[in-house]
Amino acid sequence: MDPSRFILICLAGWINREQQSAMEYLREEIRVIKEHVVPKRLRFTDEQRRRLAAKAKRVKFGRLKEISNLATPQTLLDWFRRLVGAKYDSSEKRIGRPRTKVDIAELIVRFATENRHWGYGSIEGALLHLGHDVSRTTIARVLKKAGIEPAPLRKKGMTWAEFLESHWSVMAATDFFTTEVWTTRGLIRYHVLFVIRLATREVKIVGIVPEASDDWMKQIARNMTDCVDGFLKDLKYLIHDRGTHFSKAFKMIFDGGGVKTVRLPRRSPNLNSFAERWVRTANELCINRMKFFGEGSLRRALTEVEIFYNQERSHQGIGNKIIRPEFSELTTDGELERRSRLGGLMNYYYRKAA
Repeated sequence: MDPSRFILICLAGWINREQQSAMEYLREEIRVIKEHVVPKRLRFTDEQRRRLAAKAKRVKFGRLKEISNLATPQTLLDWFRRLVGAKYDSSEKRIGRPRTKVDIAELIVRFATENRHWGYGSIEGALLHLGHDVSRTTIARVLKKAGIEPAPLRKKGMTWAEFLESHWSVMAATDFFTTEVWTTRGLIRYHVLFVIRLATREVKIVGIVPEASDDWMKQIARNMTDCVDGFLKDLKYLIHDRGTHFSKAFKMIFDGGGVKTVRLPRRSPNLNSFAERWVRTANELCINRMKFFGEGSLRRALTEVEIFYNQERSHQGIGNKIIRPEFSELTTDGELERRSRLGGLMNYYYRKAA
């Protein structure tokens, strides 16, 4: 993946605010035009209702109330319900060619949704491979009815989620979070640097220090890209924010280790959402529920959090699986055991093998 393309995708999130302002202007412009030329009651065709309903279903109700101008959100959702009901309504007798079977129509929509670049021919070939001989005309009609654009329009652009999903097997993210520690010199703020693999969600706390100096950051970079046991030795990209700790020297060491560092746009925490979510998890599990006396107590607590997170905690983002489970096979036999960490703040339940 070309880093310049990755940066352009990141910039798309940064300019979202300007796009939002433009959308607000266009909505107001539509209102003004309606006041001059649109009658009090609009007459929609069935085709127009289907297209609006299909698009409206993808928008949250609260957001729909803000952007809908031609019809109320409730009306749009009612149209969608009727659209769904009509798909399963067999009471009306039809003349002419039989309707496309529901399961085939759903396959067509699924193929077009999961494969942006597939045109009618590609979808036709995939269906034929599954034993369904469907013409391109039928495929076009099904997609049009579902409100899905043809491939040239559908494949334009790529969402951040799609980009991550297609590349996150070789991507990781890094960030800092801070916490206060009681020491003999008083209350000192410590910086904790961590790295998370996007594909597996595995987390590694790579450094804890009161002040992250440039020499310290360069040593951390060497450790992470070590060819023997570096946490990032088999990855290609590392995303991070624009903090001054991530210096040019830091970047050069990663480049030498075969890992490209990519800086995110300003004020874009949503582009580093996995790292942000882990900080929240660490706070909920430990940081906000404990007082630390000395650097050693902080290190011990975060070590327990890291082990629990990677080896004992179920993760909804990967199907409620454990990242590195201790037991390869699940069993319902044996006595139930509990493993407690940090005095019961974190608990892991398992059964001993008979």
